[in-house]
Amino acid sequence: MSGWSDLVGQEAAIDTLLDAATDPAAMTHSWLITGPPGSGRSNLAFAFAATLLQGQLAPARDEQPSPEAARIQAQVDARSHPDLAVLATDRVIISIDEVRHLVAQSQFSPSVAPYRVIVIEDADRMTERTSNVLLKALEEPPPRTVWILCAPSEADLIPTIRSRVRSVRLRVPTVAEVAALLVRRDGVDPALAETAAREAQTHIGMAHRLATDVDARARRARSLELVLGVQSVSGAVLAAEQLVAVATDDAKALTAIREEEERAAALRSLGVEPGGTVPPALRASLKALEEDQKRRATRSVRDGIDRVLVDLMSLHRDVLLLQLGADSELVNEAVRPQLERLAREGDAERSLAALDAISLARRRIEGNVPPALALEAMLIAGSGRVPALGSAA
Repeated sequence: MSGWSDLVGQEAAIDTLLDAATDPAAMTHSWLITGPPGSGRSNLAFAFAATLLQGQLAPARDEQPSPEAARIQAQVDARSHPDLAVLATDRVIISIDEVRHLVAQSQFSPSVAPYRVIVIEDADRMTERTSNVLLKALEEPPPRTVWILCAPSEADLIPTIRSRVRSVRLRVPTVAEVAALLVRRDGVDPALAETAAREAQTHIGMAHRLATDVDARARRARSLELVLGVQSVSGAVLAAEQLVAVATDDAKALTAIREEEERAAALRSLGVEPGGTVPPALRASLKALEEDQKRRATRSVRDGIDRVLVDLMSLHRDVLLLQLGADSELVNEAVRPQLERLAREGDAERSLAALDAISLARRRIEGNVPPALALEAMLIAGSGRVPALGSAA
């Protein structure tokens, strides 16, 4: 199948990009794909990139690709196509040097494809100074270079860049659509796929993890259990520490395999046999890799904590729905008895206060407040003066 097959619920966006790929009048040199986390921004960007690089060989959305088109798709999937450049970062910001390097690459004509395609994932992580470097490239683009930027919303980029890109907005897929993708693509049991899609709040990547990784499901359940059990200030402090540990374990599980592969690849490139001693002259290269992995690990832990906080928001959203008698499905159906107890013991005002406390914790962590302190403050507020983060105090 073509790269479009992994996208769900985004027919309008797919039609827009397919039309542009086949109609020069609808094509432009810079695009911005926006949508909430997990909606498929990156998947859409690379599906579009593959179609542009395939040119006349590109298959229709639901057609099997020819061998040559499949080869190009495989190169895009591996990020190894000679006319594809990708900037993706696991760090807090995208550096100005990284963007300068991309801008320099963009000046070259494509070598084998109709276009040179440059994809920037998480373009919202560029500072204003870095964005201005990119702006110059967007103002005077080479004729066959296409930029594809991805960000949660247009507001995450500076106005001058927004004025020079064509925006494609993604919508939030439904639980049924994400579950159907997991069943079709990953062979997941339909009941498990539906539960994973609902608990991931239709975040496609997280739904895949929950559906295929029993440890990920256990860590999510543990984080909810910790918060549901908070009944005192001391309990809140202990729970905050354990939540950080859960997020750290989750981050390590995500990055461990990748880091081992990166180190092995680096050793091979340096000519060092597995298990061999690294010569002193080559240790600086490995040191740079290790420093980069440490920075990425810090970001990964923070992303893991944010995922925990998103899960907690879903918990109190469910409680609020029960208190208001709303006719909507619960995200956390598996813990409905505890949610019903919280709904009886509290009220809508307390639930809204708990949601506000979680939102404040997310902003504090994004502002570089140590995660443990932000979580302690959130849980202490919830267990004391603003009840409803755990049992009523």
